[in-house]
Amino acid sequence: MRTLGFAALAAIALLAQPAAAQPAAKQDQTTATFWKGVQAACNATAAKPANETAQRIAKTAIDEFNTFGGHRIDANGRIFHFGLTEAEHEEDEGGDRPMSLGHLGWWQVMKYWRTLFDNDPEGKLEVRGYRDASTSSQDALQADVLRTSAARLLKAADAETDPAEREVLREAALRAAIIDTPWSAAFISYVVRQSGVGANAFQFGNAHRAYIYDAFAASAAEKTKEAGDRLYRACPLSTTKPRIGDLICAQREPTFSDASDEDVRERIRAELGDTNGPRTVRRTHCEVVAHVDAQAREMYTIGGNVNQAVTARKMKLRRGLKFAAPKANCGRSDRWTMPQGKSASAHATKCSLNDKKWFVLLQVR
Repeated sequence: MRTLGFAALAAIALLAQPAAAQPAAKQDQTTATFWKGVQAACNATAAKPANETAQRIAKTAIDEFNTFGGHRIDANGRIFHFGLTEAEHEEDEGGDRPMSLGHLGWWQVMKYWRTLFDNDPEGKLEVRGYRDASTSSQDALQADVLRTSAARLLKAADAETDPAEREVLREAALRAAIIDTPWSAAFISYVVRQSGVGANAFQFGNAHRAYIYDAFAASAAEKTKEAGDRLYRACPLSTTKPRIGDLICAQREPTFSDASDEDVRERIRAELGDTNGPRTVRRTHCEVVAHVDAQAREMYTIGGNVNQAVTARKMKLRRGLKFAAPKANCGRSDRWTMPQGKSASAHATKCSLNDKKWFVLLQVR
């Protein structure tokens, strides 16, 4: 009886396999068909010159980089020019000369926040501290995180009666907020808004995922011609030719550290079906494609809050001007022989600042 039982179970299992496999196969076919259609739309657009809006976005990004005076990263992922950073001003050995406000890094970043939040960003900017850190001398002490807003600190600073002291305190509060609050998405929002794009076409915000998910929604809506005025669609990165004004985006989710680009893109697409559902690809970063050197097969991107600055980076392209995943070519500089502590970061083994999990191109439609 046991033998007959096992045989019956085996037969049932064999009969059940096609039915169980069918939904997955059908889903795979649906996914492939979807992305094939998206790729066709991306290729058709990439074959055309960038439109006026895309050109304005690229020019605005370049102008802002030149104004900020940030870092320059070469195609091997190394900083060859170290520029102004978010909390600094241009070097002044004397320290007493008047300063143009545009040469203050923190002032430039506040410009992005003020544009994003209609000149009233202080309540949105966070300042962090650690309990007893200013008084304790114990380096092993585990300190709880303390949080407040720039608005609270500014209110406290306004209690100072001396105008000069009050201004110094206010600026110190804003510099602290600039350091503690990520601003790369605010930079992109600033560039796009300054280029004349309205809220009906772009999801302005302080997190990249807002307009990344919206670009995926545009790709899906184009199937039924319901994408509206959305500025960007989401395109497969390695198979789409980038143009100026496009955005190239990376993800930094620990749970997706081993996931393929295709898997991450499909995760986002799958989550679009539930308007109030989770958005699991949250830690992201985008940069503007500002210039494409077709002859050299290289593109230049500009991003905010890249090593605490508005930074321009150069990346190599494959034949056909398609994106090439950056490969470190650092020579002997990656052989770090100086002794390291037990808590040394795994990132110390990387020698290229371009080595990121770039996974999607947001293309100007």
